[in-house]
Amino acid sequence: MHMMDWNGYRDQVLAGVGGIGKLTPDTTRGYAMLGGAGAKTGHLDPKTRELIAVACAITLRCDGCITVHTKAAREAGATEEELAEALGVAISLNAGAGLVYSTRAMDAFAASAEA
Repeated sequence: MHMMDWNGYRDQVLAGVGGIGKLTPDTTRGYAMLGGAGAKTGHLDPKTRELIAVACAITLRCDGCITVHTKAAREAGATEEELAEALGVAISLNAGAGLVYSTRAMDAFAASAEA
């Protein structure tokens, strides 16, 4: 049993995005152009691009991004082990960002003594 119906949710997200596209087609065309721009360079293969997208989705906490890009990663040939490694990068980055941002909290705390 899965935590949620990811396939159904993905269908809902895509339908919702399609609805937004009908209301503001330039916005969704622009989004599609951004996604396709990097793919045109050919420096990264589709599997790598999708694994990066999943790692970013974790960092952004975007369930819609997770369901769309995990499916695309699987279709591009990603293995469960490769996904786990990409997720490890996302986990590490989030921990690192928390550590780096903690220095801002320490700085703000120090500054509050001067107020």
